[in-house]
Amino acid sequence: MLEEMRIQGLGVIDDAVLEFAPGLTVVTGETGAGKTMVVQGLQLLFGARADGGLVRSGVDRASIEGRLRVPVTGAVADRVQDAGGVVDDGGLVLLRTVLAEGRSRAHVGGRAVPVGVLGDLSDHLLAVHAQSDQRRLLRSSEQLDALDRYAGDALIETRLAYETAFDLYGEVALRLTTLVDEARDRAREADLLRHGLAEIERVAPVLGEDAELAVEMARLSHADEIAAGTTRAGEALVGGDGAVSDVDALTLVAQARRLLEPLRVHDPAVSALADRLAEVTYQLTDVASDIAAYATALDTDPLRLAAAHDRQAALTDLTRRYAGDLAGVIDWAQQSALRLAALESDDESIEELRARSAQLRTDLSRLASTLSGLRQEAAARFGAAVTTELAGLAMPKALIAVTVSQVQDPRGLDVDGNCLRFTRSGVDDVEIQLAAHPGAGLRAVAKAASGGELSRVMLAIEVIFAGATSIPTYVFDEVDAGVGGKAAVEVGRRLAQLARTSQVIVVTHLPQVAAFADRHLRVLKNDDGVVTRTSVVCLDGAGRVDELSRMLAGLEASALAHGHAEELLQLAAVSKAP
Repeated sequence: MLEEMRIQGLGVIDDAVLEFAPGLTVVTGETGAGKTMVVQGLQLLFGARADGGLVRSGVDRASIEGRLRVPVTGAVADRVQDAGGVVDDGGLVLLRTVLAEGRSRAHVGGRAVPVGVLGDLSDHLLAVHAQSDQRRLLRSSEQLDALDRYAGDALIETRLAYETAFDLYGEVALRLTTLVDEARDRAREADLLRHGLAEIERVAPVLGEDAELAVEMARLSHADEIAAGTTRAGEALVGGDGAVSDVDALTLVAQARRLLEPLRVHDPAVSALADRLAEVTYQLTDVASDIAAYATALDTDPLRLAAAHDRQAALTDLTRRYAGDLAGVIDWAQQSALRLAALESDDESIEELRARSAQLRTDLSRLASTLSGLRQEAAARFGAAVTTELAGLAMPKALIAVTVSQVQDPRGLDVDGNCLRFTRSGVDDVEIQLAAHPGAGLRAVAKAASGGELSRVMLAIEVIFAGATSIPTYVFDEVDAGVGGKAAVEVGRRLAQLARTSQVIVVTHLPQVAAFADRHLRVLKNDDGVVTRTSVVCLDGAGRVDELSRMLAGLEASALAHGHAEELLQLAAVSKAP
């Protein structure tokens, strides 16, 4: 329950404190006094979008602070705790600050929070119904949403399941359409990839073979020179017919070694030199043997050179077509094989998606049918409940009916032989219809109701909504516009009845409604010729009579108006008696 709200620097309100009570609180005042700012203050306190234009001229910010009584456990306390705030002995303080440049700040339970937290709390604490809400309810989409809220948890759960299926069906349908539309492009790409992979597979390149091939070709191109040179080098080491000297290297080293051997015993240094000559002998022998083996094994086949040239040309062609080097060609082949597999799997995906789409259409149709059935049942209850409410609002012969229909759409989905338009809310159109009196046919409420009748129909709908939810506080902003006389008394009586189970705050211009208040707040505008300020006062018995007199006749001191005001108060007291 909302206990108190303080507004500072908002519109014409400089600084005002509003103390609310359980039951019915009415807010009255002259036109332009600032009643609207009270409602806007409540809306800002519970997360409405900030507008720097609402900040009072001459100040840099507006602030709205509210004190509420809430349960210490439950959804509200949990949300406050999640935000880091505190519910102190069932008391909760909310604060909203709006800067003149448009930015705003929010605090919940002593902790700065995102403004969205206030909106989350409003879902559990307060519902505001203004004339703009009435106009919104005249739209078919809003009437459908309203019916769904009234229907309760079973329908809401079904609608959530339907929305999930609808979104998934949309994703699958989009994917399927994309794959089908791109089938030709995918086929062309797949053909190119197959051709490239076939070329690379035919050549079968090996990483690093291009470098090895270059070495081999250099050797084959100079095979004769290499053979001649290695042969002469071998003969120079070990002698032979083609040696350039009669004395080979091994013979000379052996002579030197023989000259040093006798001298070992005289000098260790000479002994070390003799050992090194022995090592040189072994190394020269090994080198001579390796040279001879190399010369014998040297391939000088011109056919092998031609084959190497052909292989190099094939590798060069691959690098020209697919990558800058052989490693890039091999990588291209690996990536292309993966891409080709993905493209070929898309054909399988199309069939899978078609099957999935068909299953989702079946699920969607089933859920839509269930949703329509629940709406039909709720529509009957809702129409009867609103009709009953209207009887208590001086429209005893009025009849409200809620129609739920499905619109045929040749481009829609087939359901039992009918092509229906599927939207995220289902396949239904909802329309609230009114027959204002016997003999009048049912017509859309916006067309069938006069101004006063429309206000009463909308109020009846709001009351039915209020009874179907567990929100503790309801705010009605001049929803009684266009109502007068006996109907106005009935509006006041109905709001008083609603206030027996919930806190109700009503901004009204009707004395018949204000007479039913448990607490009466008057918004006063003071103008000293320089600055206009608004304040809020809580009226006592005499003050209420004066205010009702003003609302009745525009004269607070009129004896006749006082008599009418006192009569209204007595009527309200009798009606509210248990």
